[in-house]
Amino acid sequence: MPLERDDWNDHWAKYADSANENPAQAYRRRLIALALSSHGRPARILDIGSGQGDMAAYLRDVFPEAKIRGIELSQTGVDIARKKVPTATFTQRDLLEPAVLSPAEREWATHAVCTEVLEHVEAPEVLLAAAQAYLAPGGWLFVTVPGGPMSAFDRHIGHRRHYRPADLRAVLESGGLETVAVSGAGFPFFNLYRLLVILRGKRLVQDAKSEAGQLPWSARAVMRLFSVLFRLNLDNFPWGWQIVALARKR
Repeated sequence: MPLERDDWNDHWAKYADSANENPAQAYRRRLIALALSSHGRPARILDIGSGQGDMAAYLRDVFPEAKIRGIELSQTGVDIARKKVPTATFTQRDLLEPAVLSPAEREWATHAVCTEVLEHVEAPEVLLAAAQAYLAPGGWLFVTVPGGPMSAFDRHIGHRRHYRPADLRAVLESGGLETVAVSGAGFPFFNLYRLLVILRGKRLVQDAKSEAGQLPWSARAVMRLFSVLFRLNLDNFPWGWQIVALARKR
């Protein structure tokens, strides 16, 4: 029986503020900026699964000369992102469904990111194949997905699976991409943070949905602590529970 599709309009209405405070988001952004900078100065960046625009806002600040385009399933996410990054272009689209791209969209991007998206879909290789239509030949794609055990919160927000490096490599190659590198990252403090999330269990769901988006002071203190500790993570380590990959369009 097919899994029920996630309601991403509801997700961004409830979790936009708490997601923005998550130190893991900042850690992933740093990894992505380093990867993009290492493969030519990005001219046109595609954000696949752009959510509420936090990644696009970060990329705008790091690469102010680059043009940015986001594709997002949720119209609520698109609406929030357009206000947050008015200089970028955001489009509502389900990448699991066929679509005809305009000439301005096709092979537009020199670089692309797809961060914490593939774990939410049943057919990630289909999504990647559709997203490639926006990427120029030889264009770079940087991907992040979660590894390690799932938490109650992960299941609540619709994670279908977590990955090992070999799993992500197989998905990328099934999607028609040339895989350049795949590894774990975030050891040891990202793993420790994830263990605390797992131990927090279903209570974390209620924290994230707390009134007016205000997390408990204890949760905020923990997030601030890990924001510092994440600077000491090993960014290329097999035991890390943040899985990262660099791929290229053939």
